[in-house]
Amino acid sequence: MATTEQATERADLSDPALYVNRELSWLEFNARVLNLAREPGVPLLERCKFLAIFSSNLDEFFMVRVATVVDALAEGRVPSTPDQLPREQVLAAIAERVQQLVAEQSEIWWREVRPGLAEHGVRITRYDELQGAERAEIDERFEREVFPVLTPLAVGPGLPFPYISGLSLNLGLIVRDPVEGESRFARVKVPPRLPRFLAGGESLVPIDDVVQSKVERLFPGMAVVASAKFRVTRDADFSIGDESDDLLGAVEAQVRRRRFGHVVRLEVEDRAPDEIVDQLTEALGVSTRDVYRVRRPLDFTGLWQLATLTRAELRDPAWHPRTQPRLGEPGEPVDIFATIRRGDLLVHHPYDDFETSVERFITQAVADPAVLAIKQSMYRTSGDSPIVPALIRAAEEGKQTVCLVEVQARFDEEKNIQWVRKLERAGVHVVYGLAGLKTHGKLALVVRREGERVRRYVHIGTGNYNLTTARIYSDLGLFTCREDIAEDVANLFNYITGFARQPAYNAVLVAPTYMRDGFLAEVERVTDAHREGVPGHITMKMNGLLDGVVIRALYRASQAGVEVDLILRSIAGLRPGLPGVSENVRVISIVGRYLEHARIFAFSSGEQARYWIGSADMMVRNLDKRVELATPVDDPVLQRELQAVLDIQLADTALAWRLGPDGAWSRVRPTAGEAPFNSQSALMQRAAARCDGPDEAGVATRPVS
Repeated sequence: MATTEQATERADLSDPALYVNRELSWLEFNARVLNLAREPGVPLLERCKFLAIFSSNLDEFFMVRVATVVDALAEGRVPSTPDQLPREQVLAAIAERVQQLVAEQSEIWWREVRPGLAEHGVRITRYDELQGAERAEIDERFEREVFPVLTPLAVGPGLPFPYISGLSLNLGLIVRDPVEGESRFARVKVPPRLPRFLAGGESLVPIDDVVQSKVERLFPGMAVVASAKFRVTRDADFSIGDESDDLLGAVEAQVRRRRFGHVVRLEVEDRAPDEIVDQLTEALGVSTRDVYRVRRPLDFTGLWQLATLTRAELRDPAWHPRTQPRLGEPGEPVDIFATIRRGDLLVHHPYDDFETSVERFITQAVADPAVLAIKQSMYRTSGDSPIVPALIRAAEEGKQTVCLVEVQARFDEEKNIQWVRKLERAGVHVVYGLAGLKTHGKLALVVRREGERVRRYVHIGTGNYNLTTARIYSDLGLFTCREDIAEDVANLFNYITGFARQPAYNAVLVAPTYMRDGFLAEVERVTDAHREGVPGHITMKMNGLLDGVVIRALYRASQAGVEVDLILRSIAGLRPGLPGVSENVRVISIVGRYLEHARIFAFSSGEQARYWIGSADMMVRNLDKRVELATPVDDPVLQRELQAVLDIQLADTALAWRLGPDGAWSRVRPTAGEAPFNSQSALMQRAAARCDGPDEAGVATRPVS
């Protein structure tokens, strides 16, 4: 048997067998999401939520990733990812795995969640099971609210096959004239703006089931001889070329075209007649590989309606984010700028309150007469956030206000364009981003006059300036007025809004020019020191790891003996535990109540450690095709706070999954006799305890003069 040293010498780190395909890795992440809907300890309405999230994730996966693979195959492009898996095999493997997962989803609903809800008085019922007053109530609602909206569209002479909008729920019908004997295909769209479930007494009935039961009303004198629900998913991916002179107009045009992207998936009821399926596949131009027969309900995203029911006993206990201790109580706010001057401040959402930290930073800057300028990036925002109205007020009050709105943020393009119009009308200097690159960095800069000098304050985050997602996404943010970091952030804003070559930076790492090399240098520094006898450890927490160059650097670190711990929420493009390659690499994934979105990069050699947080994953798209920024966190107390987050998550035995060398994920279980350790619950408890009394967590020790 070969020794580890011999295996290391022979290892070819470009061997595709050492890597996992991106699309297949992502599907396993969504399988972990689906598993939360299976967990008996998860409250029933939360399980409905995870069933809906699984389907919503899968919809976007087909609209973007599958569509991209299909296009690349049609264009004859060779695989570009390290695994080098031929695209025909990728599509075949996707189809097989999706069929399995969708079948599991239906099984969870019919065998576990639906019966469990019924036991608690939430009855999901078919229309033909209703009787008496409940049926009468549904009939009345159908006549009043649903029937007036329905439009039958038949196919025949002068009647072409109708356009089918992406993700809409439809009925495909075979309608026969009993007199003439002629049959035609027809389509009826289920009204998308009406509730997915109609209430009849104590029962909830799917609206599509009601429409299907009463569809003959739309065809007087005809016989509906067959019907089936169906749904299509269209290619929704697009890119804007570097040559575009009008970026905003180009994005608007592409958003309009998105509605007519080619069909990449056709979902039909599992019992749909072949005649209807054949009509659909021919008219929509899909192959048999793209057809998915699904047990009812066809579209699980409709379960969001159930997930929002006001039944506290069927939901997770409410969590109220705590105000970071250095920022005071919500009713007793402190001067956030004075707080930052006393030392860097770290916040961790949703455990620390977004409103009393990030939003306060912006709103206080707007109200402060000493503030001269505010600059902010905006990738995705929410309608209930006061940040955009605050920027508008700042501009109206004469403060120099710059807002970088990324109008190419996928599926938020229309919303962001609306914000652009409002901001521009108020006099905010709006920049749309750079053609060919998406600006993904999460940055806010405040310039303030203080006596004889001007000081710059910055917030650098891992998540969007979005109040809605700040309640359900786990993200980090650093507030600082360090001159080197503030100057770097200011230079990045000037580079994006002006006309210049990208500058060199003092402290931060910026993509696409410097970030990959910066993190590679950190990995190599730890690796080289370990070879010289200084123990090294690398811990990286992020959404996904796919970049081949970074993976190979981690493989080399492992070969040198460096311990590597990776906390990857979704895509993991490497294989841990391979002899001679990655036996010192461990990979876990945390999937739970909150979506893990924070990025932490920790590199230690002996007693020396360097920590970074930022907006980027180690993916080609982040490192080469986006403007990203990662900042060092140098204060020892804040470093301990970041390490505590990492240690807590690495100890998880309730939400964690471990990746094996074969690319398969398995649950991390507590040892015999130990209770499961839930890292997200532990972080909630930690935040609550920290606010009950003085604690050093989050209090920097290096004041700023």
